[in-house]
Amino acid sequence: MSTTTATEPQSRAMRAAFRSFSAIERVGNKLPHPFWLFWLLAVVVIALSWLLASLDVSATAPGTDDVVAAKSLVSQEGIAYMIGEAVTNFAAFPPLATILTVMLGIAVAERSGLITSLLHAMVSRVPGRYLTFALSMTAMVGHVAGDAAYVTLIPLGALVFKAAGRSPALGAIVAFVSISAGYDASPSLTTTDVLLSGISTAAAQTIDESYVVTPVDNYFFGLASSVLIALVITLVTEKILSRRPDLETEDDDADIAADEASLESTPTKRRALRITGLVALGYVLLLVVAVAPPGSPLRGEDGAVVSSPLFVGMAFVLGVFFTLVGAVYGAAAGTIRRPREVVEAMVDGIRSMAPILVLFFAISQFLAYFKWTGLGEILAIKGAESLRDISAPGWAVLLGIAVLVTLMNLVITSGSALWSLAAPVFVPMLMLLDINPETTQAIYRVADSVTNCVTPMSPYFVMALGFVQRFRRSAGIGTLASYTIPLAAVIWVVWVLFFLAWYLVGLPLGPGAPVGAMP
Repeated sequence: MSTTTATEPQSRAMRAAFRSFSAIERVGNKLPHPFWLFWLLAVVVIALSWLLASLDVSATAPGTDDVVAAKSLVSQEGIAYMIGEAVTNFAAFPPLATILTVMLGIAVAERSGLITSLLHAMVSRVPGRYLTFALSMTAMVGHVAGDAAYVTLIPLGALVFKAAGRSPALGAIVAFVSISAGYDASPSLTTTDVLLSGISTAAAQTIDESYVVTPVDNYFFGLASSVLIALVITLVTEKILSRRPDLETEDDDADIAADEASLESTPTKRRALRITGLVALGYVLLLVVAVAPPGSPLRGEDGAVVSSPLFVGMAFVLGVFFTLVGAVYGAAAGTIRRPREVVEAMVDGIRSMAPILVLFFAISQFLAYFKWTGLGEILAIKGAESLRDISAPGWAVLLGIAVLVTLMNLVITSGSALWSLAAPVFVPMLMLLDINPETTQAIYRVADSVTNCVTPMSPYFVMALGFVQRFRRSAGIGTLASYTIPLAAVIWVVWVLFFLAWYLVGLPLGPGAPVGAMP
């Protein structure tokens, strides 16, 4: 069947959308690397601080007589701060140490083959009618592997769909959308939880120096969202996308037989997974038993679990967990034979973090300048006063932020970079409107995730297209977008409505403060 004929009517209908994607791609390609982007923004902050300080701009914090005045970085004090505190700003950047700690463990789990074997096991024996949901939920679990999930799951999705007699191109698309559009939703804690909570903490401390957002503060919402998104993807795929007439495979990949062999589960792998599962269960039970006694040292000063060292030190707890299960699986499967290989895996994991560390240096300076000058507080206070004057309800403010972040994410596809840019404004501003940072972070995660699967600015969009082209060589950006846009549109509407319902009902986002209300 000619795919050109089958897709021509839809191509005409989506021509305007494709032109807009091309425009986004052209604009996005002209943006500098995020490292330079944040230094340019730092220069803007320096200039604004001089201008606003010259104009004696200030703001009065609500409920107090404290006046926040703009301070100029173009001054003796400001220049001394930028030079003298540069290293401290970088070292004290909240996400820095936490993300490295977790990555030490995840690197061991990846090197041992645990994550790949676990993902394979989750979908390789699923009945055909549950295959789409199983693949999508596997992607939600796979978020714990970070960007490595793309490399593992997209080809895996194609293979399991082909094995079930379905379109391998559709399987690759389902896997890609599940990973990217639901990137900030997971039934397990991930490095994203650690990274975003650190940035949120830094932003919240502009208003309250004692405020801490922990990695588990969005866990309940993330868990529920992962199931919701998997259901939505399944529904749209089965009811709409799978019925498209252009799904027939144009070309077969010569290497598919070799790839299918990688799905075979060996007795050694199955035994290693069973042993690892028991060890993981034992680790969790040990933590539960250790924190259960009222006088446990793992409880907080007031006896609460949420403020306990266990939650505050969640990065270390996760790092130890992944190191343990990765080493156990490696020993059982024969992929890690000597203790030094664990260390080598950690070294490789930190090496892979080098681009993020370089970006963190620029981000940390930008945020430090923003805080020192008082611009963040002034902007937050003025913005909160404006929203209060127009009597905008909390849900409407959050919806507006969702729309804005969604549009920004089409160009700035790095979640940490975008949140580093948005958090210093949104978090303090909404805190002054009695909306806590955990809530602001949650709506950001919704908006930041969905459009990942439709923007050509994402490197994984191009990678997914490459896998689709293994089965349809005529496929282009428009082909992939014609599948991802319907999924992204439905996911955005359903997920945002789900968040707003969660917010209005007042359900807790995680073990921390209730949604919407400042503690």
